[in-house]
Amino acid sequence: MIPIVLETSDGQAIHVDHYQNDHSYAVIIAHGFFNSKDAVLLKELGRSLEDRYDIFIIDFRGHGESGGLYYWTSKESLDLQAVVDYAKKHYQKVGVIGFSLGAATSIITASKGKGIDTVIAVSPPTEFEKIEYRFWELDVENDIFYNLTGGGRAGKGVRPGPFWLKKDKPIQWIGQIKCPILYIHGDADWLIKPWHSEALYQKTPTQKRLAIIKQGPHAEYLIRKNKEETIRLIRDWLEETLKEAQ
Repeated sequence: MIPIVLETSDGQAIHVDHYQNDHSYAVIIAHGFFNSKDAVLLKELGRSLEDRYDIFIIDFRGHGESGGLYYWTSKESLDLQAVVDYAKKHYQKVGVIGFSLGAATSIITASKGKGIDTVIAVSPPTEFEKIEYRFWELDVENDIFYNLTGGGRAGKGVRPGPFWLKKDKPIQWIGQIKCPILYIHGDADWLIKPWHSEALYQKTPTQKRLAIIKQGPHAEYLIRKNKEETIRLIRDWLEETLKEAQ
């Protein structure tokens, strides 16, 4: 693993772990809120793909080693675009896998910017303001026992910035996306309900697929509870839209 530091167009330092495996194609993993490139499940995802792809795992601003504060998707597309620009200088094709608010950022970046050849959006919201956050449905096993007291504690934390800044809405940008996109959502997601992916899928004008995982939890926890199905969906989509797209 090679740690790199990139500067965004607004001058923010973004830390990225680059796992070089001598492949011609790269995948960027974009975490959600309160995660980082050191999160156990995201590193596990990277290892599951390293036989076919070189891997970048990003720390968005306000997370992990990256500087600044987290702006709740208001500025994070600048972070991801900086990594995409770097990767495109070294690889034939670049895909992005985003989780939760990282999936929202992936959709916004792929729609507004250039360089992303395929997207996998895991538990994406249509817009920040419509995230349900039904605390009475809290996933106690994942969000409490695993995330806070168990093996999932590594790489957690955030330095939050103001949340009232104007945010781009994935549902308003998705109509401009140019690359293929796969939506993955657990039907037991308590935080962002599956209708978000369904609505985004309906408005997507490019090659697309929607996979609703039965009894699947939120975002990266799909790698913990539904690993085989989730990894298979990801690998199949990358093979179909990244490696075979010339």
